[in-house]
Amino acid sequence: MRIGFDATALPSKPVGAGRYIVRLVRSLASLYKEDELVVFVQDNRRSLIDTPPIENVRWVETPEISPARRLIWEQTTLPRLARQAGIDLLHSPHYTRPLNLPCASVVTFHDMTFFLYPELHTRAKRLFFPWMMRLSSRLANGIIADSESTRRDAMQILHIPADKISTVPLGIGEEFRRIADAGLLEDCRRRYDLPQDFFLYVGLVEPRKNLPLLLGAYARLAKAEDPPPLVVVGRMGWMVEDVFRQVESLKLKERVKFTGYIPDQDLPLIYNLAQILLYPSRYEGFGFPPLEAMACGTPVITTAVSAMQDQVGEAGLLVPPQDEQALFDAMRRLMHDRLLREELSIRGQRQANFYTWDQTALKTLQVYQRVVTSRQSQ
Repeated sequence: MRIGFDATALPSKPVGAGRYIVRLVRSLASLYKEDELVVFVQDNRRSLIDTPPIENVRWVETPEISPARRLIWEQTTLPRLARQAGIDLLHSPHYTRPLNLPCASVVTFHDMTFFLYPELHTRAKRLFFPWMMRLSSRLANGIIADSESTRRDAMQILHIPADKISTVPLGIGEEFRRIADAGLLEDCRRRYDLPQDFFLYVGLVEPRKNLPLLLGAYARLAKAEDPPPLVVVGRMGWMVEDVFRQVESLKLKERVKFTGYIPDQDLPLIYNLAQILLYPSRYEGFGFPPLEAMACGTPVITTAVSAMQDQVGEAGLLVPPQDEQALFDAMRRLMHDRLLREELSIRGQRQANFYTWDQTALKTLQVYQRVVTSRQSQ
C-alpha cells in the first residue's frame, strides 16, 4: 500500500489543524514501516515536520503558495502529482479533497463550524468550505472526524453514512507534562515577561473562540476581587480589533497581556507556570489547549460544548458557553480553592494520558487499510 498525505495546508506557524498535520505525519512515518508514505508539502514547510530520514517516506516538495492559491492547486496540480506518485490512497487532512483523483481518498473534518457558526468565518470561507465539504464527503471513500461530537454533527448535516465516517481522536505530545526544573520555568517567565501568578488562555485571538465572554467574566472578577493577570497566548486572528476594543472598554489594559504566537517548545513551560487555563470556546471539534494544560497538571475551566464534554469531563470545571455569571463563579471558586485545584490537577493528568499521537496514527492506518481493502474488493 502506498499512501499519499497532502501536507500542503501546513501554515508557517502551526496551531490546531496545522499541528495535526505535523504530529500525524511524524507518527505515521515512525509506525508505517511496511509500505511507502508519500508526503506532499510546500518546500519551505518541510522542516516544520522534521522527521528523521526514513527509507519508506518520500517527500514531494511543491512551491510556496498562498492559502487561496493552494485551494486551486489542490484541484488542478495535486491529482497529477498523485498519479505520478502511483499512490493507492490520498489523505486530505484539512476538510477538502481534489474532485478528480486517480485513487481512493480519506478526508479529515476537524469541526462543522462552517455550517453551525458561519458568522464566525470570513465571507470567502463561508462561500467555499460548505460547498467543498459537501462534495468531499460524497466523493471520499472514508472520512475521519477528530471527535465523536464532530462525527455526529457531520452525519446529521452532510447525511454521511455511519460506516463511512470514523472517530479518530487527536493526541497530546509527550512534552506536555509536569516540569520540575525551576531554572527552565524561570527562564521562560523572564523571556515572555510573565507575572508570578496568572490565568491563561491559549488559542487564536478572535471572537470565534468566545474571548468576549472570557473578558467580560474576568472584568467582573477584577471588580469583585484582585485576581492574577490574564495572559492571552496565540496568534492574532480574524476580527482581533474587536477583542482589543473590548479590553479597552472594560479597562483591562493593565491586567491582560497578549504574547502573540508562542512556539510549541515553550507551551509546556507556560502551562506549568499558569495557575488556571481558561478556554471558553463556543464550539470545538477537538480542543488541544485543555488537554495540553491537563497533561501539565494545570486546572482547566472550559465550556460544556461539543468535544469538550468528552475530552475534559470531570477532570475540569465545565460552564455553559454563553453564561458569563457561571464562568465568573467558576473562576472565583477555583482561584480560592487550593484543594480543588490540586484535585483537578491529578484528574487532568490521568485524563490526558488517554490521548497519544501513536494511537491517532494507528487508528488512522486502520481507516486507510479498510478503505483500500474495500476499494480493491469492488
